[in-house]
Amino acid sequence: MTLILTRLSRLLLVAATCGPLSIFLTSCETTGGGGNFSNHPAVKGRAAAIAAEPRGDYWIGRRWFTEGTRFWGYLRRPGQPWSSSKLVLMNESVTRIPDRVPEDPTSGPRHGFDHNYEYRISGSFTGDEGYDPNSNLVLPEFRPTKFELVSSKPGFLFQPGERYNPKRLPPKIPPVPR
Repeated sequence: MTLILTRLSRLLLVAATCGPLSIFLTSCETTGGGGNFSNHPAVKGRAAAIAAEPRGDYWIGRRWFTEGTRFWGYLRRPGQPWSSSKLVLMNESVTRIPDRVPEDPTSGPRHGFDHNYEYRISGSFTGDEGYDPNSNLVLPEFRPTKFELVSSKPGFLFQPGERYNPKRLPPKIPPVPR
């Protein structure tokens, strides 16, 4: 009986101590998926910046490098949120992607050096799809004609606090429209 009372008193002590402190934890960022960040100040700021983008016949691209895969990254139209973006393969028949450098160079930049860089990209979807066996994804093919670097440090892609691991697929893959 004493053992039960001792455990119960410890539990009550933890609850009494941690309960009030949990109020301060409600604004913490998570590193996993599934959180609702729509009211986060960084998300609101990004939404305002995206809404202010000049419209036109171009795409906003975010390079997403994952070792071993052959997808390029995400594309969206100006003014559209990243949640509407498409993960794509690039067709380099007109122009090469900016990180078209050796995968294992002896010196200088290596393939994927531009992970998370944001570009303004001219070009169009070819209507074809390609299969990336390392990610097991069938993705739309995009043929770029021009890349312009917008930012080498644009911040998070889908949500604040997301973690990057070059050996893992992106944390969120928007559905590929068929």
